[in-house]
Amino acid sequence: MPAPAHVLSAPPAVTETELDLARWEDDGGPVAEPRPGPHAPHWLRIAAALGERLPELAEREDVIVTCEHGTRSGAPAAFYPGTAQLEIDAGLFAPLHPATIDPTRVGDEENYPVAWGAFTHEAAHARHSAWTTPPPLRGTALDAAAQLLEESRAEHAHLARRPGDRRFLRAAVHTLVMADFTSATPTDRWQAALAAGLILARRDAGILDPDETEPLEQTVTAILGQDLLATLGQIWMAAHTTADANEQAMLGHAAAWCQALGADPSGSEPVPDPTGRRGELAEVIGKVVGAVAANEAAQAAARVRIEAARTARTRAKAAQAAHARQAAETAEKVFASGGRPFIPDSQRRKGRRASSPVTGTRAPTPAEKAAAGQLARALRAAGYRERTVTVTASAAPPGRLNMRGALARDAQKAAGATPTAQPWIRTQRRQSPTPPLRVGIAVDVSGSMRAAAAPIASAAWIVAKAAALTDPDSSSATIAYRRALTAITVPGRAPTRVTEFDADGGGHSLAEATDALTAGLDLMTPGAGRLLVIASDGYYRPQEAAPAAERIAALRAAGCAVLWLAFDPDPHPLPGVTLLQLADPAQAAAAIGKAATAALAATNP
Repeated sequence: MPAPAHVLSAPPAVTETELDLARWEDDGGPVAEPRPGPHAPHWLRIAAALGERLPELAEREDVIVTCEHGTRSGAPAAFYPGTAQLEIDAGLFAPLHPATIDPTRVGDEENYPVAWGAFTHEAAHARHSAWTTPPPLRGTALDAAAQLLEESRAEHAHLARRPGDRRFLRAAVHTLVMADFTSATPTDRWQAALAAGLILARRDAGILDPDETEPLEQTVTAILGQDLLATLGQIWMAAHTTADANEQAMLGHAAAWCQALGADPSGSEPVPDPTGRRGELAEVIGKVVGAVAANEAAQAAARVRIEAARTARTRAKAAQAAHARQAAETAEKVFASGGRPFIPDSQRRKGRRASSPVTGTRAPTPAEKAAAGQLARALRAAGYRERTVTVTASAAPPGRLNMRGALARDAQKAAGATPTAQPWIRTQRRQSPTPPLRVGIAVDVSGSMRAAAAPIASAAWIVAKAAALTDPDSSSATIAYRRALTAITVPGRAPTRVTEFDADGGGHSLAEATDALTAGLDLMTPGAGRLLVIASDGYYRPQEAAPAAERIAALRAAGCAVLWLAFDPDPHPLPGVTLLQLADPAQAAAAIGKAATAALAATNP
């Protein structure tokens, strides 16, 4: 009789240990000793922890939970409504060591879903099984049918409150059902109905899926017939909608169950035919349990992947935020250094001091002034946006009268119809804002770039001046990098003089230079034409190239264009850049101007 093993109206028999605990010490009783068993203190702790979690499942705080190896009821878990006791077999937590189990930690139940599913099932009984079979009817076929129907009814009611517990109840299907069906279980009508009431009723309660229960449905249909199975299904569906304390309704459903199967409600459960087939139901239920286990494993794997992806995104966001803070600190140190070189931590060497590549300043030449003006005009043209045009029709002015619409409206009025024509056309034109420009220039001043130093210094001044002439919100900045970083032009400040520098150092801190320009000019944020210009031959060590390539990839993903100016006949640009090789270093200013114009034009819708 499977179902009554879970919910027993009568209290369990009192054990000798409990009798000892009930005696007063001055009455001569023996000193109370804990129940024998390995790891007993841990199981006591786990039982107490389960008792703390039970109110969130059962919405009651008066239930005492015990967790030991084996239960007095013989079932993996049981609830005793008369004494408000819930017991769960410690074996359900295998193979976990009890020291690693902590139910007080929300989420720990993910480590033992079967045990938690059995615990949830008994909590459902504690909350929703508010009726009991009258003592004269206990042990009868009516009692067995009523307790059977209560199994899925309690879980159905529980899921209405806590739908998230479905996967735990599914994980415990093997524990709650399979022990009741063995190779000795007869293949008769009563047992087939019992299997349907335990499995198919859980399908209709929303716990199991139809594809999982299909093998059993086919088997019990062959045994019971389609009409009888449909009748039993109507009974358990009616039980699912029965109130928790409606004892008479549940006994009525049980009586209908017995009547449908031709069993005497007041008698014992039908005795199986000793010559009948055996084991068929256990086999097919095993297939159902296997399908449920396979689906749960697949869903668990999917949850692991989703959680891993979520964790990766969280870590990526944290790393991105940390990197943004580091970049802001680098930008502050570089641009606030007053032209003094700044050595990043990755390039610091004991006893090494950095010298500035700046050799002086000079007044811009007339050609450079003219180039700045030409570039400013080109940038304005690239940033110009056509006015948006909105055309609306209306039945009355303002607007331009459309004669065809007016005649249509007059015809509608003459015909006695409601006029729907709208003869007035209004055109509205609004000016779209011109996006500002952000240009960061990173200049390689290592020894191999000596020939390009002068034209790049000129180009940096031209772009900075042009950006300032284009729009008050536009800005640019230039950083010379080798091992140390040196600010040549500063964001938001148009230089009045051309800063000259020399290329004679070692090392390449392009990643840190990119960070400073990104943070100083806000190159990662949309809403402006953004361009990073790198002037270099690309001869870097792997530990210098890899982080720089990561920064470039991030800028490209954020919509910032990256231009690589090369003056060497055999350049080695980093991935993801637009390479522009220049035979004559004097062409650098024009090339940067062209790229900046294209970047600004790309912001147009």
